Amino acid sequence: MIKKTILASAIVALVMGCSVKESDQLTKTEGSAFGKHGEIQVQTETKNGQLVDINILKQNENKVLAASVFTEMKDAMIANNSTQVDGISGATVTSSAFKEAVESSLSAAGVTLIAGLAKSDDKPPLLIDSEQNFDVVIIGSGGAGFSAAITAKNAGANVVIIEKMPTVGGNSLITGGQMNVPGNWVQKKMGIEDSIELFVKDTLKGGDYLGSPEMVQILAEQALPAAQWLRDYIKVDFYQDQLFQFGGHSVKRALIPRNHTGAEWISKFMAKTDELQIPIHTRTTATALIKDHSGRVIGVEAEKNGQVISYYAKRGVIMATGGFGANVEMRTKYVPELDNRYGTTNARGIMGDGIVMAEKLNAGTHNMESIQTYPICHIDTGVISLIADSRFFGAIVVNREGNRFVEELERRDVISRAILAQTEQQAYVLWGGEIEDIAGVVGVHKDEFGELNRKGMMFKADSIEELAGKFGIDENALMAQVGRVNQFATAGDDKEFNHRGGLKTIMKPPFYMLVAKPSVHHTMGGLVTDTHTRVLDTQGKVIAGLFAAGEVTGMTHGSNRLGGNAITDITVFGRIAGKEAAAQ
Repeated sequence: MIKKTILASAIVALVMGCSVKESDQLTKTEGSAFGKHGEIQVQTETKNGQLVDINILKQNENKVLAASVFTEMKDAMIANNSTQVDGISGATVTSSAFKEAVESSLSAAGVTLIAGLAKSDDKPPLLIDSEQNFDVVIIGSGGAGFSAAITAKNAGANVVIIEKMPTVGGNSLITGGQMNVPGNWVQKKMGIEDSIELFVKDTLKGGDYLGSPEMVQILAEQALPAAQWLRDYIKVDFYQDQLFQFGGHSVKRALIPRNHTGAEWISKFMAKTDELQIPIHTRTTATALIKDHSGRVIGVEAEKNGQVISYYAKRGVIMATGGFGANVEMRTKYVPELDNRYGTTNARGIMGDGIVMAEKLNAGTHNMESIQTYPICHIDTGVISLIADSRFFGAIVVNREGNRFVEELERRDVISRAILAQTEQQAYVLWGGEIEDIAGVVGVHKDEFGELNRKGMMFKADSIEELAGKFGIDENALMAQVGRVNQFATAGDDKEFNHRGGLKTIMKPPFYMLVAKPSVHHTMGGLVTDTHTRVLDTQGKVIAGLFAAGEVTGMTHGSNRLGGNAITDITVFGRIAGKEAAAQ
């Protein structure tokens, strides 16, 4: 809907398709477009062909990712008197929708912006001191970086986070945010038996026993204290009566954050860094590590707005830059198959920068050829489908022929390879009211449903036959398959694929189905670190002053990372890195 209000004594008629002559009138119009999480509505104010202001009337985008869209893009449009400004990297869909909404509002006003009418702004970009001094410098503002920064600050260190992107969060922000914790409080409430030993066994087996047993043991032992820290100190809101059981895990052990996204805990991390007055320097790209004459890492050289800044670290530098899943050139260096035919679930800034910087100091790397795909992702963008978490509650995965072809709770790599062997290298996730009543994924991710539905990639129907018709799936085969699933679910015995979580019946409408395919998700390889998170060189010796945590490291997960272990990994080892660096 487009509204128009002219703040002037005269009434100007708006005729569609015709231009409107402007004098000194302030014209307010509204426009809208669909973003990633629903409709974005804006109101523009124009005067004499110049864009005066943009007001955001309605939006439901990710508040962390979208912050720069509605501030930096808005300011750039007004300053340049043009909508042809750079979008925010990592928030491409929101950026495009914001631009489209502004353009629709300007169209309603009959205004064509002329860039030359913009007031020139000759002020140089704001500069900061070219030499910055801290005790600990953290590169990267994902979960590992935040965990390290807060821990180091509480240990008495003066800390800064530098982040190359305009927004914080990295991959941590766009995950489902589930965290595997053996012996957690929800398991006890639900009567689920678990142990550190079982978690270690599952994790080592899930990585084909190529992960470091020492690292996995620390991961398991520190998982509960880390989760309690998140709950009690960071104030992450976990569901108290629900757990995930990801593929490869023997029991349900993954805590679920509010709204099933990493936005819950990244927003809480931001609040805590504000409280502790930890500075975060965004749009600041680390380019090199600084060493002293002895070879110790004493800082980071970075660039912002063309300015070179030296961040000196008295106690240590923590690398928390993530993996390299978004870097096609780097990932094909190790796995040629994973070229640009594959999308990625990763944030756009996950390019392996930290690994490359550390390698220039002769840092060792390990397991670089182990790159994981996530099996259930959007077929157009490659991003992970959170609504398809219904799979962890009993939804089935079928092919175009209407048949199951893999256990739905198998390892991610196994499911991904199985999907790529199907017609059109795609799969279809199906569930009904019984599962939705438990999982609630459509309600929690209603914006994702709206987006997929508009694109014809997900449908809701009163019958399974209708869903089969919408996707061109063999109806008779699908109905026969569902019939077998219902029999297996009732008997408690999956005779086709031995579903480890137990199948659920698919009999109660409404029914849901979406189409999906695998996408590059996680790089298990990275820097060689010891149990103190110190980075080691190619000879196995400690590089003094350099620490690393999270996906930038390569010692923990082996050939395959089990779902829910990433959040545990970055929190546990981020905290260790912060403590160790602050203690130097």
